[in-house]
Amino acid sequence: MAASRLFACIAQSLGNLLDMMYREPARWSYTFQTFSFMSRLKVQLEPFPKKLLQAKKPVQIFERSVYSDRYIFAKNLFENGSLSDIEWHIYQDWHSFLLQEFASQLTLHGFIYLQATPQVCLKRLYRRAREEEKGIELAYLQQLHGQHEAWLVHKTTKLHFETLLNIPVLVLDVSDDFSEEVTKQEELMRKVDTFVKNL
Repeated sequence: MAASRLFACIAQSLGNLLDMMYREPARWSYTFQTFSFMSRLKVQLEPFPKKLLQAKKPVQIFERSVYSDRYIFAKNLFENGSLSDIEWHIYQDWHSFLLQEFASQLTLHGFIYLQATPQVCLKRLYRRAREEEKGIELAYLQQLHGQHEAWLVHKTTKLHFETLLNIPVLVLDVSDDFSEEVTKQEELMRKVDTFVKNL
């Protein structure tokens, strides 16, 4: 199976699972989080593309990580009752085990947190108009916002990997719409560039 076809197949399955999770969270949250983690782990374990290897200082940036899977999404699902105690315990157990097994291949240098209010995120979600997300409410986005703030800003989330405590975090305020503002885009990119160079 060609890589693009395989990716489309995975994306379709993930979309269906996402819809199923939002419809029946108590039934499908554990399944979704397992699939989500495995998909991210596989992507992050892939060898660097040839073009990237030719760069002087190769950098890879991922939209989400195996850590945000645990400390934002799975944690939130447990706290809102969508994951049972036993599911959360099992999830944390295999999550820790797999990340320890692949620690040398999952080198992490920093986090970039795109910070926006839950209200702004809801407006953007409606604009994106994904079918499986149409039932998402503000309260759920407020929960996720709280998880991001606790982990990446206030540092109050209990982490099971002590090395994460020392990982630098770049917080970018993206509440304002900058899709048409080249100056703002350039400013944000400069901040990212400086952050990456200083890692």
